[in-house]
Amino acid sequence: MGERKKQIRLPELLKKYKFALIVILAGILLMLVPSLGSSAQKSNATDTADADTFSIEEQETKMEDTLGKMGGVGKVQVMLTLKSGTELHLAEDSDEKSGNESQTKTETVIINRGSGTQDIVVTKRIYPEYQGAVVVCQGADTPSIRLAVTEAVRALTGLSTDKISVVKWNS
Repeated sequence: MGERKKQIRLPELLKKYKFALIVILAGILLMLVPSLGSSAQKSNATDTADADTFSIEEQETKMEDTLGKMGGVGKVQVMLTLKSGTELHLAEDSDEKSGNESQTKTETVIINRGSGTQDIVVTKRIYPEYQGAVVVCQGADTPSIRLAVTEAVRALTGLSTDKISVVKWNS
């Protein structure tokens, strides 16, 4: 009795094992997704870190753009002064040793993110406090424009109106 070996063709194999192949392909896809997600998370972390930095020049530029769009103001230049800079409060881990002498050891908490990167843990961020503002604009000779600019700067900085000076642009 001669047994004939069945010749199995590729379409038959695919039909027979199609669910196994789908599971294998899904597994491979899922293994690739976390590596893509971690790079996106790293870029988001750097974006938020960049967003959290304070720049007085950037604030002046944004304020100039905003004030320049107000009717009647014309050309505008803003100068801000700060009372204090940005202050960060970092998470600390303290270890007290008691014995003959009481000793306290305090260390800043650092998180290892993998790939050799480390981050400090910020518990509180205090942004700078403005001390005063000078606004030079073309429309400052009109009292209503001067008042509108003063109120806008007060709203943006939290300064009282006596610490805001609006003067005419010398053309």
